[in-house]
Amino acid sequence: MSSNSGVLFRVTTFGESHGGGIGVVIDGCPPLLELSADDIQPDLDRRRPGQSRLVTQRDETDRVEILSGVVEGRTIGSPIALLVRNQDQNSGAYDHLKDVYRPSHADFTTDAKYGVRAVAGGGRASARETIGRVAAAAVARKLLRERFGVEVLAWVDAVHGIQADVDAASVTLDEVEADPTRCPDAAAAAAITQAIEQARRDGDSLGGTVRCVARGVPAGWGEPVFDKLEADLAKALMSLPATKGVEVGSGFAATTMTGSEHNDPFVTDADGRTRTTSNHSGGIQGGISNGEDILLRVAFKPTATISSAQQTVTTSGDAVSLEAKGRHDPCVLPRAVPMVEAGVLLVLADHALRQRAIRFDTPS
Repeated sequence: MSSNSGVLFRVTTFGESHGGGIGVVIDGCPPLLELSADDIQPDLDRRRPGQSRLVTQRDETDRVEILSGVVEGRTIGSPIALLVRNQDQNSGAYDHLKDVYRPSHADFTTDAKYGVRAVAGGGRASARETIGRVAAAAVARKLLRERFGVEVLAWVDAVHGIQADVDAASVTLDEVEADPTRCPDAAAAAAITQAIEQARRDGDSLGGTVRCVARGVPAGWGEPVFDKLEADLAKALMSLPATKGVEVGSGFAATTMTGSEHNDPFVTDADGRTRTTSNHSGGIQGGISNGEDILLRVAFKPTATISSAQQTVTTSGDAVSLEAKGRHDPCVLPRAVPMVEAGVLLVLADHALRQRAIRFDTPS
């Protein structure tokens, strides 16, 4: 099982949805970075269950513990171990799934891969696994902000065809967090709330898209050809639960444009910097950042576990009708926002250190 990512800023996550806890080990974080649990907890609070009526009501505080790598409030260069203990497991709620495969869930494929699976909560296939990523990314966020001047922000872009109108260049964290949907377009947020609540009443679920912007990334990050920046970003984001697609910049819309429409013209700004007058590239060209905002969109499918009746089979191959029980998100999008940020932050932190390692003139 692959539970590691990164080259210089390396993370290893561990734990299952209904085990003792979820955690992460970060190796390669530079020393002398001021760090405490207060730097990490806000991102975990945005990810945790039970934060609004729109998400699963599993009651977890998700308080982080720093077990190593920090002395007197500063990183010391050794591995940083972070742990969040599970407190509200209800494993018995999954007993009815022991011998049944949920449609479009990881139940069948995990059995096919390993010959065994954690029935309660889905084990590592649960979105609870992302606690480790989000915790590590909070460290990456502070590193990127303080050492490189980079900020990353995501928001709910659309749910079930309800499209938000948001300016990626100016949207703020306060605007994103102003509504439980994490959609900063008030009209779209109201419609999304109604749609999610109706899906819950119907025993169904909804999908949608999350947009993300990374501001302040300098030109030069990325490692062609196999570790192109958008390639690593796509891998990090596609490894999140329920993801089905990633777009960079214009994405698939580029297929409907001509080269003259899609190309981003270069200019020299008043400070003598090379810039582009448009950003169809989404801040990445040739697998390397070009200094413009990095723009991403991530597609999430509807939550697989729903309470309405579905046709499936047992582990013995017998046909059955399943009405799943338990506590599940009717829509993953509101809680997916910090997960998307986490994927982007971890990749950017790794590439920031990789660029600094090969260019001695890169600011530290």
